[in-house]
Amino acid sequence: MDSYNVIIAPKALSQLDSYISYLQYTLLNEQAARNIWEDAVETMNQLSVTAGSLRLCAHPQLKKHGYHSISFKRHRYMMLYRINGATVYVDAIYHQLQDYENTFAAELDAGDS
Repeated sequence: MDSYNVIIAPKALSQLDSYISYLQYTLLNEQAARNIWEDAVETMNQLSVTAGSLRLCAHPQLKKHGYHSISFKRHRYMMLYRINGATVYVDAIYHQLQDYENTFAAELDAGDS
């Protein structure tokens, strides 16, 4: 079984931080914030061993750029990642109710310009 080094991009870390901050400082739910953080860490650990076995995203633009997704185990968040050799780059973290595929695809298109 392959093992991957997981790198969280600053943007993805900022997204995760904003979700956690909202729970902690707006909703004043310290436990929920901690649970999301723990689930994110567990998902990163899982990604280090399963990244290569997960399917590419169905969205054509994300697929073209080699993106996969992985859902958090206990919460409705997910990570968009790409694989380069033995390294996994998590480039974005979204809540599953967001239009994350089109949002991230638009960001990729803007970066290609």
